[in-house]
Amino acid sequence: MGVFKKEKMYPPIPNLQAVIQNFIQYLNSDGWKTQYKVEGNKAIVQAQKGGILRDIIAADRALTFTFEQLPNGVKVTAGIGKWIQNLAVTAIEALLLSELFLVVDVPEMLWTEHVESNLMKKLDEIVQTTA
Repeated sequence: MGVFKKEKMYPPIPNLQAVIQNFIQYLNSDGWKTQYKVEGNKAIVQAQKGGILRDIIAADRALTFTFEQLPNGVKVTAGIGKWIQNLAVTAIEALLLSELFLVVDVPEMLWTEHVESNLMKKLDEIVQTTA
């Protein structure tokens, strides 16, 4: 068992807010429940898929994507995190400084790997078409 997460760097994105909005729109249209918080050069997007995700893992878990605008680009980290109630009013700095990602077991890691890979590919497309 261990923490399972992916990191990817994108070149600088002039309109990170538009990328995040398009990604959320895609997730919602694909049946995901989402919440997000953007503050300055940092953002968090959380997504839960009713039924499948809740059957496989605990209801308080979600796929969590963190975005951080750095001088050389945007770092995106994806993994399983705790569904944070009232994310919109939670201080984003505290979230990004603390460990968001949870320890998961092997079946959960395999399922998460598959879903994360598909969502990261979609994010690649969104970054290319939005930026």
